[in-house]
Amino acid sequence: MATDSVVIGLTGNIATGKSTVAEYLKRHGAWAIDADRVAHQVMEAGGAAYADIVVEFGADILDAQGEIDRRKLGEIVFDDAERLGRLEQIVHPAVFAWVYNRIKESPAMIVVLEAIKLLEAGTMAGLCDEIWVVVASPAAQVQRALENRGMPEAETRRRMDMQSPQAAKVNQADRVIDNNGTLADLYAQLDRIWADLQIKFAARLGTAKA
Repeated sequence: MATDSVVIGLTGNIATGKSTVAEYLKRHGAWAIDADRVAHQVMEAGGAAYADIVVEFGADILDAQGEIDRRKLGEIVFDDAERLGRLEQIVHPAVFAWVYNRIKESPAMIVVLEAIKLLEAGTMAGLCDEIWVVVASPAAQVQRALENRGMPEAETRRRMDMQSPQAAKVNQADRVIDNNGTLADLYAQLDRIWADLQIKFAARLGTAKA
């Protein structure tokens, strides 16, 4: 890729604390890309994935304004792995292209790419210099989802069951961030990792000692 930026791929399952980690990196000067928000953008009318999704799933998924109703679309793909796979085959390349171009244009030396399906999307992970996986216990996930999103336990556990196991993500990680403790514990981990980044990528970040 034609960029000197160090790209951190940040992933993890629901309510593990990815956004908190991303906010930490942003405060330290990283440029953040939320791939899940990008996925929503490419599905909007005029977006790169819009027309193919409508052709694949039919005009019944559109609302009165002609936008894709993600609730209706979700009902179609929720229990149908084949149709979900087809949706991802349409959306993932469009997201990849958008993300690739933004990384090339990045004004920052460190870019954080946050994506819940970073590893499942395949090619997206190839953009990253490191993969960071944030993990938490199921109990912590349920508690955070309730406190931060008002999501009932049953709904949180349903979503957890739909996602790939944390262990599968950990097996592909360059760094695993344990978010089972306090916010101070998390920041202490991130302080150590941030310092290590300055050493590991010193030549690219301009932090090499003379």
